[in-house]
Amino acid sequence: FADVPNGLAALSKVPAAGWLQIFLFIGTYEVAYAEKPGEPGNFGKGNFGLFGGVADSAKRTRGLNSEIANGRLAMMAIIGMFYQDGLT
Repeated sequence: FADVPNGLAALSKVPAAGWLQIFLFIGTYEVAYAEKPGEPGNFGKGNFGLFGGVADSAKRTRGLNSEIANGRLAMMAIIGMFYQDGLT
């Protein structure tokens, strides 16, 4: 692994066959195994997919809003890391 660079430059070292395997695996999973929920994002499995659905609508709304906020924060963090990697 000494010849593999750090950061975003490492993406250029993955061979085309590797990218093909990644996309085929993800596509196969999406088509064959992923459940199709009625409401977008609601898989009916509750917290961590272990405890069933969340019955209290206020608690569910609060959980969904915090999940959206954390997702946005994570997106900003990764964009900042990409920007920093591009500058250095």
